[in-house]
Amino acid sequence: MLSSLKKFLNNYFNVAIMYEQTDLLEEIPKMPDFLVALRPHTVWEKTPVKLFCTVQGNPRPIVKWYKGGVPVDPLSAPGKYKIESKYGVHSLIISRYVVPVTKSKSTIFTERSKFPILCCALNGSVHELKLILPHLTEIHPSKLEVTLLDRFPVSFGVEGGSISLVCTMVVVPDLPNVPPLAQWYRDDKMLKPGKLAEMSVCGGAARLTLPHLAKDDEGLYTLRIFTKDGTAEHSAYLFVSDAAPSAAGAPGAPMSVKAYDINSDYVLVAWKPPNTVNEAPITGYFVDRCEAGADTWVQCNDAPVKVCKYPVHGLSVGRSYHFRVRAVNSAGISRPSRKSDKVTALDPAESERLQGYVTIPGEPTDVHASEIFRSYVVLSWRPPSPRGRAPLWYVIEKCLAGTGAWQRINTAVKLHSPRYPVFDLQDGQKYQFRVYSVNMYGSSEASVPSEPIQKVDEDGAPSAPGQVVATRNTKSSVFVQWEAPKHLKNLMGYYIDGRVVGSKEWFPCNHKPFKHTRFVVHGLIPGETYTFRVQAVNIFGLSEESQESSPIAVESALGKGVEYATPSAPYGITMLSCDGSSMTVAWKSPKHCGGSKVNAYYIDKRDADTLVWKEVNLAAITERVCTVDNLTEGVFYELKVQAGNMAGVGVPSAPSAPMKCEAWTMDEPGPAYDLSFSEIRSHSLVIQWKAPVYTGASAVSGYFVDMTKKGSSEFVTLNQEAVSHRYLQVTGLEEGETYVFRVRSVNANGVGKPSQLSEPVCAKALPGTTEIVAGVDEETGDIFLSLEACEICETSKFVWSKNYKPIGDCPRVSVTAKGRTSRLTFTNPDKDDLGRYSVVVTDTDGVSSSHTLTEDALNTMLELSYAIRHPIVPLKHGLNYEILEKGHVRFWLQAVKLSPSVSYRFIVNDKEVTSGEGHKISHDVASGVIQMTVDHFTRASEGTYTVQIHDGKAKTQSSLVLVGDVFKAALKEAEFQRKEHIRKQGPHFSEYLYFTVTDDCTVMLACKVANVKKETVFHWYKEDDEIVPESPPNVMSGACALPIPLVTSAASTPKSCSCFVLTLVTVLFLTNKYSLSQSASASDLVLQCTPEGIRLQCYMNYYTEEMKTVWKHKESKIASSEKMRIGGTAEMAWMQICDPSDKEKGHYSIEISDGPGHILKNRGRVVGGLPDVVTIMEEKSLSLTCTVWGEPTPEVTWFKNEQEVASTEHTKITFDGGKFASLVINKVTPEDSGKYSINVRNKYGGEFVEITVSVYRRGEQIPEPKMGHPKMATPAATPVHECETVSCYFKGYLDVGDVKVPLSNRCVLWTFND
Repeated sequence: MLSSLKKFLNNYFNVAIMYEQTDLLEEIPKMPDFLVALRPHTVWEKTPVKLFCTVQGNPRPIVKWYKGGVPVDPLSAPGKYKIESKYGVHSLIISRYVVPVTKSKSTIFTERSKFPILCCALNGSVHELKLILPHLTEIHPSKLEVTLLDRFPVSFGVEGGSISLVCTMVVVPDLPNVPPLAQWYRDDKMLKPGKLAEMSVCGGAARLTLPHLAKDDEGLYTLRIFTKDGTAEHSAYLFVSDAAPSAAGAPGAPMSVKAYDINSDYVLVAWKPPNTVNEAPITGYFVDRCEAGADTWVQCNDAPVKVCKYPVHGLSVGRSYHFRVRAVNSAGISRPSRKSDKVTALDPAESERLQGYVTIPGEPTDVHASEIFRSYVVLSWRPPSPRGRAPLWYVIEKCLAGTGAWQRINTAVKLHSPRYPVFDLQDGQKYQFRVYSVNMYGSSEASVPSEPIQKVDEDGAPSAPGQVVATRNTKSSVFVQWEAPKHLKNLMGYYIDGRVVGSKEWFPCNHKPFKHTRFVVHGLIPGETYTFRVQAVNIFGLSEESQESSPIAVESALGKGVEYATPSAPYGITMLSCDGSSMTVAWKSPKHCGGSKVNAYYIDKRDADTLVWKEVNLAAITERVCTVDNLTEGVFYELKVQAGNMAGVGVPSAPSAPMKCEAWTMDEPGPAYDLSFSEIRSHSLVIQWKAPVYTGASAVSGYFVDMTKKGSSEFVTLNQEAVSHRYLQVTGLEEGETYVFRVRSVNANGVGKPSQLSEPVCAKALPGTTEIVAGVDEETGDIFLSLEACEICETSKFVWSKNYKPIGDCPRVSVTAKGRTSRLTFTNPDKDDLGRYSVVVTDTDGVSSSHTLTEDALNTMLELSYAIRHPIVPLKHGLNYEILEKGHVRFWLQAVKLSPSVSYRFIVNDKEVTSGEGHKISHDVASGVIQMTVDHFTRASEGTYTVQIHDGKAKTQSSLVLVGDVFKAALKEAEFQRKEHIRKQGPHFSEYLYFTVTDDCTVMLACKVANVKKETVFHWYKEDDEIVPESPPNVMSGACALPIPLVTSAASTPKSCSCFVLTLVTVLFLTNKYSLSQSASASDLVLQCTPEGIRLQCYMNYYTEEMKTVWKHKESKIASSEKMRIGGTAEMAWMQICDPSDKEKGHYSIEISDGPGHILKNRGRVVGGLPDVVTIMEEKSLSLTCTVWGEPTPEVTWFKNEQEVASTEHTKITFDGGKFASLVINKVTPEDSGKYSINVRNKYGGEFVEITVSVYRRGEQIPEPKMGHPKMATPAATPVHECETVSCYFKGYLDVGDVKVPLSNRCVLWTFND
C-alpha cells in the first residue's frame, strides 16, 4: 500500500507541475505569427475562391484582411466577401472573383505590377498574397459549355435591304477574351466573313448581318457552336423577295452569277433564272461586265441570249472583271443581279510557255465543241506543246463538212485563249473547224480538223413536276412535297408558288431555286386556306406549272406541330416590400415563351455570403409576384427565378442584386413595378405599371412618371400633377431616340421610392403598323373594334383592354381572332362602353394599338347598326294609282330591288285585301313592281291604301290617301273610262275626221272606224245634207274617205261634216321646183290649222332676227299686226293669219334673205373632219372629231337618233379651244349603232351634220356601207302654171322621201289657190 500511495503522489505532483508550467507559458507574451501562411491561387474569373491561414500569438491576435492596402469590408459589397474565424483558422471567401480590367473591359492584367494583392494583418504583422490570374488565351473555345437561348426565327427580307440573324447564349465560364467558336452555314456551305456577311460573337450573342441582301442570300442558315460536349446548332430559313421592278411587269433579277472556264481573253458566264409568277415570260438575258475597281458596266451581248449561259470574249489579258446579268421580258428589263466574284483573265497554261527553245509553235490539238446551243457554239482546243517563249495567238478556219473550202473566221480578232464562241452558223449545216498557232516567228501547221459540228435544237425546259401534296406543319407554315419531273434536263431546282383559295393572284414561296422535292412554306396566315403549284428550272428557263395541290387550311399538325422549347430566363427581379422576416419580390416574364404558355415559376434564394442555393417554392407559382418567408433580418439575400412551360423548366435568371432583409417603416409608398410599353410610335408611346405592394402610412393617391434619354442621368417628370390611373401616354418624343423611364408612387405622406428603371425603348413604329378600326358589320349590324396585326407568330394572342385594364371574360363584349385580325364586338353597346380600348399582340416586337370610343362615334354607329338590323326596302316610287281602260284602277309601287322570296300585303281602310274577286294582286321581281288592280272603283273605294313589304330582313310600307277632291277626280275618270269602254264595244272612231291635200289640189276628208262588222254602214253629211261618195268605202278596212276635187268659195265657210267641225279656209300647194341661195336649208312647207286660224311655217336650220323677212299678199308687203302676226324661232319662220275671211284670199309669198354679209360669214358651221358612214368592230373605241367655226364661238350639241347625247364615261364629249369638237365612244357595242349628228350654232345660225355609225360583232364580216340614193319627185298632176308661186332662198340639203340630198341651191314655192 505504501508503494501505491507513493506512486500516486508522484504522479499528482508531476501533473500539477506540468499545468503550472503551462499556465506560466500562457502568461508569457508572444508576438503574432503565421503557422499556416496564405498561398498563391490561380482561379477562373467569376468563380469562388477561399483563402485560409492559421495564426498564433499571446494575447490572441486580431486578424484584419486587406486588398491592395485597403481594408476588406464585407458590407461594402454584400455577398461578395465573407470573413470567418474558427478554432484559430481564419478564412476569406470571395464568392465571385472579378478580374480588374482596363477601360475596354477586355484585357486581363498580366503585368506583375498590376496583380491584385491581398493582405492579412496581425496586430502589425502583415502577410501579403499575390493572387495571380492565368493567361486564358491558351484555353481552346471548344472547352466552354454553351447553351443556346433565344434563337433566330424564319426570316423574310427584300433585295437591297439588310437583316441580322442573332442567337443568344449562356457561356460557362464567360471569358471576355475567349469567345465561343461559332460557324455560319448557308445550305450546308460555310460562310466566310466579308462585305456581304458580317459575323460577330460577343456579349452572349452570335450575330450574322447581311448588309446588302440579294436573292443569292436566300437559303437555310445554320449556326454551329463548338462546346465541350460536341456542337450546339440551330437552323432557320431566310426568304429574300424581289425588290420593286424597274418597270411595271418587268421580271425579277437573275441570281447566282458565276464565271467558268477562265482564259486569257474568254470566260463562260452562267446564272440561274428568276421566278415569274404574274409577270410575262422571260425572252432573254443581257450580260454586263465591269473591270475591278471601276463603276462602268459594259453590255456584252447586243441581242438577248435565251439560255442561262453566255461566252464572253475579247477580255484584256491580266485584268480582273466582275459580271452581272439582267432579264428581259415584254414589259421591260429587270434590275441587275448581284455581281459575280472577281475573276482575272489569265491563260491557265501560261507556265508552259517557258518550256523549250522553239521559235515557231506547234499546232493545237483536240479541236472540239465544248458548248453547243441553237444560238451559238463554243470551240475549244488544247494549246500546242511546246509553245515557245514568244506570245501566242490563234487563227480559226471553218468549212462546210466535206467541202474543204476553208474560210478564216477571226480575221479582226487576235485570239489568245483556246476558246472561241461562234454565232453565225446556219441551221441544218454541218461544219468543221481547224486552228493555227501563231507568234512573232510564224504560224504552225493547221490542227487536225474537228469532227462535223451542227447546231442542235435546245433540249428546252424540263417537264412539269408531278403530283403536289401539301400537309399541315405549324400555325403559319405548310409542308409541300412533289414528284420530280420525268425529264430532268440538267435540273437547277424548283420554284414553289401559292395562292389563297378564291383568289386569282399567285405569290412566290421561294425566290431562289430549291434543289429538293420538299419545302416548308413559311409566313402564311393562320386559318387561311391555300393551294400550291411547282415549276422546275434549268438553264433554258421554267417548266410548265404542275397541277395544283388540294386546298389546305393553315393549322397546327397533330401534337400542335411545334417542337416546343423551354422559355427564356425571367429578368428584372425587384423587391416590393419587406417586414424583417420576409420579402415580396416581382420579376418580368421571359421575352420568349418557347412555343407554349408560361405556366410556372420557381424561385431560389441564398445568403449573399454563401454559394448554396435553396428552393423557395416546391409548388409552381403562376403569378410574377412572390413573398419569400423565413428570412433573417439584417442579412443580404440573392434570388433567381426560372420559368416553366409544357416543355419543361428553362434556364434560371441572373442572380438578383443582394437585397437586405430589413423591415420597411417609411410613411411613403414603395416602388411601382412591372413597367411595360405599348403603342410605340415615332413620337409617342404608352407606359403602364402596377401599383406598389407597400403603400406606406396611407393609400396611394397617384403617380409621377420620369423620363430620360438613354445614357443620361437627368430625369424629367412628364406629368406636373400625379395621375391616379396606372398608365400614361407620352408624347413629343424624338423619332429614333432611345429613352428610359421610372415611376414614383405618391400618398398623403409624400413621394415614395422610384421603381426599377425600365428597359431602354426606342421611339420608332414597327414597319407596317396599323391602328384599331371601329366599324359596323354589314351583315349583322354588330358594332366592333378590329385590328389587323402587322406581325404575328404561332403563339401570339390578342389581349384587349379597356382603359388599360384587361377585359377578360366580360358579357358586354366578345373577342374573336382569325389569322392576323382580331375583333372585339360589343353585345349591347351603350354609354357604359365608352372609353379607351387597346390591344396587345403577345410574342411580338410590341404590336399594339388603341382607340378611344366617343359618344358621338358610338351614336353614329348605333344609327348605322339599327339601319342594318332593321333594313328598309328602298323604293323608286311610292304607292300611286292610275286609271285603266274599262274604269279599272291600278295601285302600284316600285322597289329598287326585290328578291324572289319577297312578301307583301295591301291594306285598305285598316282591312287587308287579298287577291280575289274584284281585286288582282301581283308583283314582278325583275322590275320591282308590286300592284293591285281594283275592278270596281266606286264611292266605297274612298279611303287610305297601304302596302307593307317584307323582303328578307328588310321591311317598308307606303301609303296613299285617296279622299276628297282627289278621290272625286279619280272616280270621275274611272267612270269616264268605263263608259268609253262600253262605247267602244260597237263601231267607233279610232281616228277622227281629218283632211289632206293631194298634189292635184284635191282635199281628202278621211277617218278610221274600229270594231266594224259587215252590217256597218258609213254616211257622209255636209251640214244636214247627206253626201253619197262616188265609190262605196271598204267597210271592213275601217278606212273611210271623201275626196273634194276643187275647193270653192262656199267651202271656205265653216261647215259641219259628220259630228265634227272642219274649218277649211285655204289649201297649200307645194311644187317641186328649187333654186339656190347662200342661206341655211329649210324643210318642206307646212300648213297648220290653229284655234286662231291658219299658220304658214317653214322649218330651217336656223332663223335669227337679223334675217330680212318679207311676207307678201297679192304682191303687197304685209306688216305684222294683230291680224297678220309674223315671227320666227331658231328652227322656223312663220306667219299666223288670225280669223281668216274672204279678204285674206289670194296669193301669198315670203322672201327671206341672210341680211348683212357678216351673218353668213360668222354663223356656226362644221369646217370638216366628219365622215358620212363609219363601220367599226365592237370593243373598239370610236372618235368622231371635227373642226367647227363661228363668231362668236358656237355651241355644239351631239345627237343620236334625234336624242341629245350626254357626256358620260361611255360617251365622252369634249369641245377644246372653241374649235375642236369630239364625241368619243369607249368600247362600242352593237347598241351604239345609229344615226349620229352634230348641231353647231351661234346667234347668226348654224349647221347640222349627220353620221351613220354601224357596229359589227367580233368574227362577223365587215358590212358594206349602204349609201342612200335620191328619189326623183314625180310631176304634179296639176300643171304648175295654174299655181302662182313666190320663192325663198336657203342652203343645205333637200329632203326627198327618206333621203337627204345635198344641194348647193334650193327654192321653195308656196302657192295659194283662189
